[in-house]
Order: sequence, then structure tokens, then C-alpha cells
Amino acid sequence: MFALNLLVRGLLKIGGLPATLLVAIVVALGLRWLFTRIEGHLPRHGEAWGLNLLYGAILGLLYLGLWGLMWLKDEPGHMGQLIFVLHYLSYPVALAFALHLGRRPT
Repeated sequence: MFALNLLVRGLLKIGGLPATLLVAIVVALGLRWLFTRIEGHLPRHGEAWGLNLLYGAILGLLYLGLWGLMWLKDEPGHMGQLIFVLHYLSYPVALAFALHLGRRPT
């Protein structure tokens, strides 16, 4: 995910939230493909929720570390905190959409 972020921001010259959304969508579709490849089926409702919660928790811990570094360097304003949270939330939301694509309601 980090390398993909660097590629999008460096080679494609896309920055900010659009770059984060693009990377989040690509990573989410990649995780969906990987799950389908390993398990042989699209994720069921419980599996999708579990995978999304695990992904969000692990990514959340990494973002909490970054948040701490932001506070050590300089206290971010309210808008900076909001933008930071939006960047984080784009990853689990994109994964939730990707995991529920193409599933039939049960």
C-alpha cells in the first residue's frame, strides 16, 4: 500500500484525497481478488465484515502511530485532523464496497 501510494503520487502526479481514494480502491479490489482466489468464492456476509474489521483495525493502529507523530511535530488543527480521518476511512469504506460488489442478497 505504501509503495502504491508513492507510485500514484510520484509517477501519476496525483495528490491529496484523490490519490488516497485511487489507492484505496485498488487495494480493496486486490484484497477482494486475493480472497476469492484463496477461498474460491466471494466473501460471505460474515467473512466480509470480519475481513473489513481486521483490515480497519490493523490500518487504524498504523494511522494512530502517524497521528502521534503529527502531534509530536506540531499540533494539527481541526481541519488537518478531519482530513487525516477522511484519508483513513477511505480504506475500510472502499474495502466494504469492494467486498459487497456482485454479491446476491441472502
